[in-house]
Amino acid sequence: MHYYEVAPDHIIRLGNDSFTYSSDENLPIGQIVLVEVGKKKTIGLIINKTTKPTYKTKPIISTVESDPIPNELVELSIWLSKYYLTPLALVLRLIIPRGVQKKRRVKEYEYEITKRIRTKIVFNKEQSNALKNISNGSPGTYMLQGVTGSGKTELYIEIAKESISNNKSVIILVPEIALTSQLISEFSNHFNNLLVTHSQMTESERHQVWSQALQSITPRVVIGPRSALFVPLKSIGAIVVDEAHEPSYKQEQSPKYSALRTATMLGRFHKAKVIFGSATPNIADRYLADKSTRPVLKLTSVARPDSIPPNVTLVDMTSHSNLYAGNRFFSKQLIEQVSKTLQDKKQVLIFHNRRGSANITLCENCGWTAQCKNCYLPLSLHQDDHRLLCHVCGHTEYVPTSCPVCKGAGIIHKGLGTKLIETELRKLFPSASVARFDADNSNDETLNNRYKDLYDGVINIVIGTQVVAKGLDLPQLRMVGVIQADTGLALPDYNISERTFQLLAQVIGRVGRNSKRTQVIVQTFQPKHPSIIYGISQDYESFYTYALKERRKGLFPPYTFLLKLTCAYKTESAAVRNAQNLAKELRKNVLNDVTILGPTPAFYERQHGTYRWQLVIKSPRREHLMDILKTIPQQSWQFELDPTSLL
Repeated sequence: MHYYEVAPDHIIRLGNDSFTYSSDENLPIGQIVLVEVGKKKTIGLIINKTTKPTYKTKPIISTVESDPIPNELVELSIWLSKYYLTPLALVLRLIIPRGVQKKRRVKEYEYEITKRIRTKIVFNKEQSNALKNISNGSPGTYMLQGVTGSGKTELYIEIAKESISNNKSVIILVPEIALTSQLISEFSNHFNNLLVTHSQMTESERHQVWSQALQSITPRVVIGPRSALFVPLKSIGAIVVDEAHEPSYKQEQSPKYSALRTATMLGRFHKAKVIFGSATPNIADRYLADKSTRPVLKLTSVARPDSIPPNVTLVDMTSHSNLYAGNRFFSKQLIEQVSKTLQDKKQVLIFHNRRGSANITLCENCGWTAQCKNCYLPLSLHQDDHRLLCHVCGHTEYVPTSCPVCKGAGIIHKGLGTKLIETELRKLFPSASVARFDADNSNDETLNNRYKDLYDGVINIVIGTQVVAKGLDLPQLRMVGVIQADTGLALPDYNISERTFQLLAQVIGRVGRNSKRTQVIVQTFQPKHPSIIYGISQDYESFYTYALKERRKGLFPPYTFLLKLTCAYKTESAAVRNAQNLAKELRKNVLNDVTILGPTPAFYERQHGTYRWQLVIKSPRREHLMDILKTIPQQSWQFELDPTSLL
């Protein structure tokens, strides 16, 4: 008889991640099994072999899947559970696909490939040196900091080829599903063993990809968002994290893991090379790279030697003389350049990081404001289907024709979003093909599904939020317009200036990648803000120096680690009382290097019918935050270690 520690895929009892079961068979670690818990049958994972216990054990009912999950993935799940103090059952939901025990018809998932016109790239000296450093270097993490258009993707392809030639698989992470089409098109020119996974696939399709990886006897190239890290590849030679600065690499639901930290650990378990690629690395990641023994690999020039930098114009929107025909959000410079670009039959990209038609709906007579009844936040107008929508909880209402308080007819809408920009541009350029890309798109309208139209230039004016600011390489694009570059700068978050800089530098980087002359019009109400000044010049090093000084003054990462604690109660008084009580208890036993901020209302104070208050705890030692977390009553408090945002 053999005995095993089996971790069920749902929480049985807090503090107990695994239970001992017996089997006549000699089963490997990583085997998915069916076991009985109480009177219910559940899926579990063998995480360890053990000796016969002193108590009676239940038998393993059966095995699920013929092949075990690779040991490295089992080690990763245990590390994730410990590092983020999360029940192992929640981690296993990342590792084991839904419906794993279901019998499915074998059907290959088909992805659309847009053929891209590529000139043969001859690596310049910087690219060659970077590739040599990675190829000849030892396993570990490398930061590849390359300006937009510097040929990072070509380096990824060469790294992947080298790994495949050594009979090892490769994972290519992208921050958005929207970018998978472009990467698939690039990699399909070189590899015929691609596996693609993302959340828009059905449960059955994801299961098929997972099974193909598990059963594959040849190396594969996997492309997908952060969840691609958990595809069960037997031997990994390289993991590439493209656009590594993107916040979408941090999972918002438990386990709240960072894909960058997780990729590093998975690479360590596989003895693989991990590459963080970005034109604008996160300040904290760049700081850690600078402090390590491994140098940052920099690509300071674009890959094509005949490339012409874009002509960038900064427009101060506080000056009314710059407004176009009295329009409150378009400048004369922007409309003139859009018109000229369309006359040349080329493509325009308009960026604004706020969706909807207007942010605020109010009565100009009495001041009433339309608010979400759940969150108490202003409702955003969506003019295309004439409704008010809460962007936090999704609550919708009809647009009132009169004020519900004073009954006056003076209902007005203030603010600006991508839908309003789309409406106005359609009026100004009625013959142009206009497409908007943001979180309000239906499945058929997403950037991923319309990538071919984008690449071929069928769409004349592209409007979008941050989804259009990253990674896109469009041959017909000749102009970029930024409607309000300082959107978000007033938000009370320690990294908001960094995010503003990154978005601006990235969206400007969509042009200036070839020998065609291109234009960028940047509109702002804060033309002298460092994020704007360094962003339009794409001067990362100057911004990095500025941001580090600010972080040191405020004691924020990379100089400290953060823990965010949030409580939610039905009444405001209960939330305030419990937050104050916990803060008082923590301050009694606080260590000298621990700082407690708060309690304060959460940025989104009202959510799902509850009031939310929070504490933010800082320490230069992460283990001190973990010790504090172990004393927190987790029934009442939600927590996040290493939050990328305090909002």
